[in-house]
Amino acid sequence: MAKLHLKHKISDRILKGHPWVYSNEIASVEKGVEPGGLVDVTTAQGNFIGKGYYNATSQIAARILTRDPKEEIGFDFFYRKINQCWAYRQKLGYIENCRLVFGEADGLPALIIDKFNDYFVIQTMSLGIDIWKTTIVDVLNKIFSPKGIYERNDVSVRELEGIELKKGFLSAPFPTELIIQENGLQFIVDVEKGQKTGYFLDQQDNRREVARIAKDADVLEAFCYTGTFGIHAAHYGAKSVLGLDISDFAIETAVRNAELNGLSEICQFQSINAFDALKQWSKEEKKWDVVMLDPPSFTKSRTHVEKAVAGYKEINLRAMKLIKKGGFLVTSSCTNLVSPELFLDTIKDAAKDAKRPIRQVCFRAQAADHPIVFNMENTNYLKFLIVEVG
Repeated sequence: MAKLHLKHKISDRILKGHPWVYSNEIASVEKGVEPGGLVDVTTAQGNFIGKGYYNATSQIAARILTRDPKEEIGFDFFYRKINQCWAYRQKLGYIENCRLVFGEADGLPALIIDKFNDYFVIQTMSLGIDIWKTTIVDVLNKIFSPKGIYERNDVSVRELEGIELKKGFLSAPFPTELIIQENGLQFIVDVEKGQKTGYFLDQQDNRREVARIAKDADVLEAFCYTGTFGIHAAHYGAKSVLGLDISDFAIETAVRNAELNGLSEICQFQSINAFDALKQWSKEEKKWDVVMLDPPSFTKSRTHVEKAVAGYKEINLRAMKLIKKGGFLVTSSCTNLVSPELFLDTIKDAAKDAKRPIRQVCFRAQAADHPIVFNMENTNYLKFLIVEVG
């Protein structure tokens, strides 16, 4: 196997187990490596570090799959790794719906597999893992005998790898609109038209947390997508729920989700720009008992973190102005580029500017089927916070 030699000064990140090797950390690569092909990653002195796939087109030029020099990469490797992922989820109780494979956190860089009942959605977000897509499908068929497999490889990060954007069936065709069970409720998952893989499984545990604060509350849910938080609030006893999202598709699905759960009389949804609504309604001094925010990622680049933080501060400040004294703010951030510490500081700054005292009710990360690995910052991405607003 061809060797990839790192420069003399090796990043602690690599030595501590992070699988990414950036292009500027490479001293040389032996000739003959096909794009996406496997290489042995070594120190400048030739000592073995790991084995992974290489793509000269990408800024992340190599992604390490194994630190064992004797381990072969093939069907048996992926079968063993995915079986380990499934055993972990089963142990923690994530059986019906879960993120089966969470990329780097599961030792399979750039691979995402979500399980919805007996259906699977795959994202292969680097050239190296995309080459093994057929093998991965074979492994899923052997372990699960699924009813269907769909790929959502319409994510822009693939363009950085020099691979095309695409989506479609990796099995016999099936109806792409599914219904899943979550916390005693039912939700529509559209694996073809929905965001990401069709549903945000990472918030499934956090949605239960609103049970603490929802009873008899008037609730505003901004950036509601398909209404999952608001519908949970209604299920837990909210008097009224108003959900806002700019996407007509999301709002239509939210309305159907409310109907599916017999909560249409409590839950109303509007297709509207939530940023504008929060600004206008705070001027009008409208008030709710609970305001929930689950905005999209404000940045995918470190160069725009400052702007993202300003955006988080602004929407949280506006939200606090809409909350009755003694009410609650439920707020999230889904980018790993904003650390938990920075997110909390941003909420504190928003509260200061809003002149509202706050008390923490809970602070959580993503569900445990999206495991956090301590030396991989990118695996610790979701921040979920509930505070009482005085």
